[in-house]
Amino acid sequence: MSETQAPLNRLSGEPSPYLSQHAQNPVDWYPWGEEAFERARAEDKPVFLSVGYSTCHWCHVMAHESFEDERVADLMNRVFVSIKVDREERPDIDGQYMAVCQMLTGAGGWPLTIIMTPDKKPFFAATYLPRESRFGRVGLVELIPRIEQVWRTRREEAVGSADRVAAAFRDSGRPRPGREPDRSTLDLAHDQLAQRFDRLGGFSSAPKFPTPHNILFLLRYWRRSGNTQALDMAVKTLEAMRLGGIFDHLGFGFHRYSTDQRWLVPHFEKMLYDQALLALAYLEAHQATGRADFARTAREVFDYVRRDLTGPEGGFYSAQDADSEGQEGKYYLWTAGELREVLGPEEAELMAGLYNVREEGNFAEEASGRRSGANILHLSLPLEAAAARLGLGTEELAGRVEAARLKLLAVRSGRVPPQTDDKILTDWNGLMIAALARGAQVLAEPALAEAAERAAGFLLQRLRDPRGRLLHRFRAGRADVGAFVDDYAFLTWGLIELYEAAFNPDHLEAALALNDELAEHFWDRTGDGFFFSADDGEELLIRDKAVYDGAVPSGNSVALLNLLRLARLTGRGELEERAGRLARALAGVVAEAPSAFTQFMCGLDFALGPAREVVIVGRPEDADTRAMLAALGRTFAPNKAVLLKPPDPESPQALALARLAPFTAPMTGLKGRATAYVCRDQACQAPTNELSQMLESLGGE
Repeated sequence: MSETQAPLNRLSGEPSPYLSQHAQNPVDWYPWGEEAFERARAEDKPVFLSVGYSTCHWCHVMAHESFEDERVADLMNRVFVSIKVDREERPDIDGQYMAVCQMLTGAGGWPLTIIMTPDKKPFFAATYLPRESRFGRVGLVELIPRIEQVWRTRREEAVGSADRVAAAFRDSGRPRPGREPDRSTLDLAHDQLAQRFDRLGGFSSAPKFPTPHNILFLLRYWRRSGNTQALDMAVKTLEAMRLGGIFDHLGFGFHRYSTDQRWLVPHFEKMLYDQALLALAYLEAHQATGRADFARTAREVFDYVRRDLTGPEGGFYSAQDADSEGQEGKYYLWTAGELREVLGPEEAELMAGLYNVREEGNFAEEASGRRSGANILHLSLPLEAAAARLGLGTEELAGRVEAARLKLLAVRSGRVPPQTDDKILTDWNGLMIAALARGAQVLAEPALAEAAERAAGFLLQRLRDPRGRLLHRFRAGRADVGAFVDDYAFLTWGLIELYEAAFNPDHLEAALALNDELAEHFWDRTGDGFFFSADDGEELLIRDKAVYDGAVPSGNSVALLNLLRLARLTGRGELEERAGRLARALAGVVAEAPSAFTQFMCGLDFALGPAREVVIVGRPEDADTRAMLAALGRTFAPNKAVLLKPPDPESPQALALARLAPFTAPMTGLKGRATAYVCRDQACQAPTNELSQMLESLGGE
């Protein structure tokens, strides 16, 4: 390197944990930014874009195999200007180029590899690429010289291809308006899920992803239709996941997905958004069925998040890695001998029998298929059924299992842990706030609402730009990256749930303010619906709208339900009108495969009604008020909006509520007791002091 040449690799100062992992690579990485593209134009080089995230197993493999290899780095540095992107920090970049990859190759995933012109138009796409070619997959040492040759000798062909790809991408995937969806859309979504349902739980063979919004929709469909098949599919899937290896039976929380059909062998990373969405699914299933094991699972997820994914200021970290000491899952695996060493023979025999621990192991190495004696802890039977088979009381067995779990967890905590990605993302935190706040309502545990309030306060105070606009990412004291539609929609969802858990009007006011800001900067004024990026965000290939409910639901789907709930909480009819326009804007693409839009189906279920507004007039500290609120938390009646009004109309909270929800102003308590006003689709029934009458008013659809 000459004295005037810029130093290799510009990632060392980046706050992203993923970019930091690559800061010592010999590849001359740039973060995404105009500097990289200016250099590509000045040196007439194509751009090599690599997108991944810090807890991605195959991203680690490609890094160790190729990006740490001097030969590969020399090739990349000679031929390309190379850019690293953390997909969790820049979901806009990832979303567009992943869509291009799927369009060009028919597949997607991470690491994502894109080669493009200096004006950001892609002409080659792939996911993981090995160093050398094998098993029909081209390796980088062969691919890079080919790209160089094309760029030098067939430039017009590459540029022409890039122009065609960009044009095709602009024309594809745009939401198409259609007939306003109706009850038949819900029916079709259910039928499509039923066709895909696997008797082992879930809606595919392998790999199996949790997709909790499928469960949320099925529970609503069961309540609306009485179709027990919908409930059975939801319950079977939740049971199978809780018993399987996808659940961490010692430290709690769910791994990312199951690599097999039986929910046994997980991809061991743990994502914050999975914890939030799965907790919501188990909470609603507990409401619907009354099953204590579903409530226990939600509590355990919250225990994990509060212990391992919570920062000192209250925000929630993004993820934990799958790998430790260079091996996927090593932190979580046990041999039979290790169980005996920690627990002693009798206790080890009990736990080995319950959790399917074998001397030869139940976990095979991915590359060789060889069993190394390692075991993934998983259950074949729920605790209650296992207790009956062993001739023990359920409480006795639960106590013995808990004692052994704590011993094993203490030993496991001494192992080298997986890395924690400690960046705080507004959208994923919004989901966790929603889950905790709902947990406070369903489980009657105020501490969960307190954790949600801390996180919400942190986001609303620290993740703001100088204009007061929301930001996407916080890490190491730095908040930056302009917020996307998911940030606004998911945090608004969290604040709505938080209002219904703590009944602080400030939370409702903040939700309304964020929703208004979302409409101002993201709404498509010509075609309706919400764009993914703000009107003043960075220009990429297109300004797109994300509508598919994938690993996380789309911002548009969440915004639909937010609009409907806020309309019922406040009486603002224009919010419901916007929700109708949003539903019609997405109707065309949703109609093609409704089961791919199950969060949207939850919003549609609310819109089709009947929906109910419940106003409790009472002091929150009084026993009768608490009894009414607790009963509402226990009841599975998802299409409702709940407000709490203090009986003193001059109290600050009553005045704030009257300003935000003017329809509550004339509502007063009866007989000096907690009083419930239940309205069904804006038609109110007579107020009542009777808990049973309130619940009856929430009854069948």
